[in-house]
Amino acid sequence: LLQEVEALVSHWNLYINLGGFFVSLFSVTLFGSWSDSVGRRPALILPAAGMALQTAIYLLVMYLELHVAFFLLGRLLSGLTGDYNLILAGCFSYVADTSERRARTFRVAILEACLGCAGMLASIGGGQWRKAQGYINPFWLAFAASLAATLYAAFFLRESVEQKREAKLLTLSHYKAVFRLYTAPEHPSSRWKLALYSLAFFLIVTVHFGAKDLYVLYELGFPLCWASDLIGYGSAASYLAYLSSLAGLRLLQLCLDDTWVAELGLISNIAGLVVISLATTTALMFTGYGILFLSMAATPVIRSKLSKLVSETEQGALFASVACVEGLCSLVATGVFNSLYPATLHFMRGFPFLFGAIILLIPAAILGWIQIWDSKHNYNHFQDASLAP
Repeated sequence: LLQEVEALVSHWNLYINLGGFFVSLFSVTLFGSWSDSVGRRPALILPAAGMALQTAIYLLVMYLELHVAFFLLGRLLSGLTGDYNLILAGCFSYVADTSERRARTFRVAILEACLGCAGMLASIGGGQWRKAQGYINPFWLAFAASLAATLYAAFFLRESVEQKREAKLLTLSHYKAVFRLYTAPEHPSSRWKLALYSLAFFLIVTVHFGAKDLYVLYELGFPLCWASDLIGYGSAASYLAYLSSLAGLRLLQLCLDDTWVAELGLISNIAGLVVISLATTTALMFTGYGILFLSMAATPVIRSKLSKLVSETEQGALFASVACVEGLCSLVATGVFNSLYPATLHFMRGFPFLFGAIILLIPAAILGWIQIWDSKHNYNHFQDASLAP
C-alpha cells in the first residue's frame, strides 16, 4: 500500500508540475511582453491573484476531501495567470526599470537574496508548523501572503514604466517580441551573447535545483545518517549562501568586473559540490556548505548582463523568457538528478554533485570567453579611434 501511495504521489506531482509549466510557458511570455507596454503592475497583480486562487482551491480540497485532480485544476488556473514565473519576470523587470545600469547587478542580487531568505523561512518555519498543526494552517498563511501581495501590487506599488501605451493582450505580437530578442536584436553582437548567457544561466540553475533536491536524501543515507535537527541546520546553511553571496558580490565589485565576480562564484560552487560529493562526516558536509558561500553570485550577474543587452522597452519580454528558462531548469533538474542518484549509488553516492560540478565548467568557460572577447573588441575599437584623424 505504501508503494502504491508513493507511486500515485509521484505521478500526480509530475502531472501538476508539467501542467503548470506548459500553461505558464504561454502566459508568462504573453503577459511579460505585454507589461512592456501597459506597465509592470498588471504583470504582478495577475500572478499573485492566481496564486491566491490556487491556494484557496487547495484549502477547499483539504477541507472537503475532494479528489486529488482538483490540485491540478488549481495549478492550471494559477498557470493561466502566469504563476510564480511571471512574478519573477515582473519583479526583475521592475528592478531593471528602476535601477541605473552600473548598479543593476547588485539590485538584482538583493532580489535573489530575498528569494533565499523567503525559502529559508518557509523551509524551517513551515516544516515545524506542519509537524505541530498539520498541513491546513500553513496553507492559510500562504493564502494570506498571496492575497497581501495582490493588494500591495494593486494599491501601493508605484508603476515603473514611465511611457505606458495601450496594447492588446491577446495578440501574437507579444510572442514575436520575445522571438525577436534572439533573432533580431538592436545590436548584431547581442544575438549570440543572449544565446550564450541564456545557456550559461540554464546550466547553472539546473545544477542548483538538481543539487538542492538531493541534499536531504544524501544527508539521510549512510554514512552521514543525519537526524531532523541536522537536516534543518543543513537547509539553513544552504540558504545562507544567498546572503553571503550578496555580501561577497558587493565587496568584490569594488575591485573586479562583474564577470570575474561571477567566475569566482562558479569556482565557489564547483569546489563546494566536489567537497559535498566526497563528504563522509558531518564536519566535511558543513565544510562543503561553507565553501558554497559565493555560489549564488553568478546568476544575478547573468540576469544583469542579459538586461543590458536589450532596450528599456524589452525588459518584460526578456525576463519573461528567462523565467521560462528557469521553469524548464526545474523540470530538467528533477528528471536528470533524481534519476542519476539511484543509478550511481552502487559506486559513488555523491556522484550527482560531482556531475554538477563538471557541468558548471561550461558556463565558467562561456562567461570567461565573452569577457575576453569584449575586452579584445573594446581594445581594437579604442585603437581605431585613437588612429582616426
